[in-house]
Amino acid sequence: MSDAVNIHPAVDNGIAPTLPDFGGGTLSCHCATDAVTVEIGAQVAHNHVCGCTKCWKPAGALFSQIAVVGREQVDVSANEGKLKVVDPGATIQRHACEVCGVHMFGRIENRDHAFFGLDFVHTELSREQGWAAPTFAAFVSSIIEAGTRPERMGAVRTRLTELGLTPYDALSPPLMDALAAQVAKKSGVLKD
Repeated sequence: MSDAVNIHPAVDNGIAPTLPDFGGGTLSCHCATDAVTVEIGAQVAHNHVCGCTKCWKPAGALFSQIAVVGREQVDVSANEGKLKVVDPGATIQRHACEVCGVHMFGRIENRDHAFFGLDFVHTELSREQGWAAPTFAAFVSSIIEAGTRPERMGAVRTRLTELGLTPYDALSPPLMDALAAQVAKKSGVLKD
């Protein structure tokens, strides 16, 4: 077993099960006082661990954990004034707490993007149990860009597989298909 490789605290000791009727919960930043809180009014989809260098990761984690939910289900319920967009030029506008640095949600503002209308959230910021379990690992090779030695990648992929998180060096096939379909529709190759 490759348990010497720590992927993310929310999955390293096993993955919590999805509760069938789970309806959302509250995400909180790491500030001890005046925490930013975000209410999520529905279950999330496409939960996964992500190795990209843009997503927020807890200290010591190789991967972030990210899921999506309809943007209409995301409501900042406390201390919204502490939020700032990390990189205004990025496709995903990641709203982070200026004090503790935790990313609370990411939003795509480009109406032509395949994922417009979905917000990216970190379910590990919630105390509620029952969120959709992560099912894959995205952008695995990108952890090298963050400092992981290339010779460790075999052990990382083995550990992801042991956890049931199929490793991809992009998004999962259904999400890549959605992106490609959007491009094909825009170019006229695919008709609705």
